[in-house]
Amino acid sequence: MPELEDLGRENEELKKRLAEMTAEASNNETIMKRTQARELTLLRADTLSQLLHALVDGLRDSYSLDAVSVVLLDPQHEVRHLLVAGGDRPEEFKHIFFVDSLVGLAPQLSVLHKPWLGPFVGADHHLLFPGMPVLKSAALLPLPRKDRATGVLCFGSRDLARFTRHHGTDFLAHLGAVAAVCIENAINRARLLRAGITDFLTGWHNRRYLQQRLKEELARAQRRGGTIACLMIDIDKFKSINDGYGHLAGDSALKEVAQRIEGHIRNMDTAARFGGDELAILMPEASAADAARLGERIREVIAAQPFSLNSQISRSLTVSVGVATVSPGRDDMDLKALADHLLADADAALYRAKALGRNRVQVGAG
Repeated sequence: MPELEDLGRENEELKKRLAEMTAEASNNETIMKRTQARELTLLRADTLSQLLHALVDGLRDSYSLDAVSVVLLDPQHEVRHLLVAGGDRPEEFKHIFFVDSLVGLAPQLSVLHKPWLGPFVGADHHLLFPGMPVLKSAALLPLPRKDRATGVLCFGSRDLARFTRHHGTDFLAHLGAVAAVCIENAINRARLLRAGITDFLTGWHNRRYLQQRLKEELARAQRRGGTIACLMIDIDKFKSINDGYGHLAGDSALKEVAQRIEGHIRNMDTAARFGGDELAILMPEASAADAARLGERIREVIAAQPFSLNSQISRSLTVSVGVATVSPGRDDMDLKALADHLLADADAALYRAKALGRNRVQVGAG
């Protein structure tokens, strides 16, 4: 009967539609669970470094993406300094872009208030995904904090239909907001940690951090077969400044010495106040000759012009510099003893420089 045939076809259509809706609901539930798991991973990241890896590698694997990158607004270079303070090198985060301004990397970034989805355009997006010329679609998620974007989370896919202007953006906006909160929390934790390893006067690291970082760099040099150099720097006749003009004048001089030196050290180097007026610089992947050249630049920049000790008094200062190096072998098991030996050698070279007349660089054992 025609009526029964019509009812049968209608019933089959309903079954088909129900099956599609069930499959869609199951898929949405899977996506939701995956999203919740990924958000928990971001929230549980202990360090800024772990979080950045989770944002790039974790999200790429979780959502089967071909490319993920993160643009972080860092005009004062604070995030980069916090990474360095934590023992990491910003340049090793190949898919994290630390920028002074969001303008310039891609046209959408300067006015990005909500997620942008659409086709990958090489001329517009190649700076966000270097080395990935075969991408077909992209999603740019702002990282919002206090009514402004502090960065952008960038997704890229070889599938043209993966991100289009017709897709909803609520989920991506939520993910961007969660990522922004996680980044802010990680930065705040790094700030608190740095407060315990930073010398308040110079803004450099303290001795405890230097010794911790030295062991890490020794382990890295051991794996790579590299050499580490250490410079010990002491202000010549510093006691006469404290005795003649007071400790505030001495503090002012020490702070300015550190400031003059800062412009001559590499991002990968570690500068620390070792104690009193003695400063130390740890140089990974550097030879004795490299360290001696840095020591000469430091000696010259300190002697180049007088220091203002207060509003009425200026005085010329000089520094003595001791240099030592170490190349840890595969069989060196006691890295702490090796670290102590390097510091002692640099300190011995420093006192040799003073004994030879001050205002000089002396290379010691290596």
